[in-house]
Amino acid sequence: MTAEKLQSIAFKWFDAFNTHNLEQLLSLYDDDAQHFSPKLKILKPETNGLVIGKQAMREWWQDAFHRLPSLNYKVTSLTANGDRVFMEYTRSVEGEDNMHIAEVLVVKEDKIIASRVYHG
Repeated sequence: MTAEKLQSIAFKWFDAFNTHNLEQLLSLYDDDAQHFSPKLKILKPETNGLVIGKQAMREWWQDAFHRLPSLNYKVTSLTANGDRVFMEYTRSVEGEDNMHIAEVLVVKEDKIIASRVYHG
């Protein structure tokens, strides 16, 4: 997959998050995709940080959009090659300190099959 195509998927991902468009966000993912996040591990310890499938991701992100109506991501860097795009962004939520985050999207046949979030 070309770097341009991977970056296009990443920009659609950011647009979906920043507009809180859950259907648009989920449309970028494969039905059996996996998502790992340290926030998941904290807020839903039974997941051990991992959710699998669109329904589990729907529940997670729907809850996040509800809890954090001001949630916004600002891209600081995108690096795309092979089958993945490495994204760096600043997470902002009203009333919280900004958080710098790195995330990797693994893409196969134009769909995200895995996403992994890293932050400290």
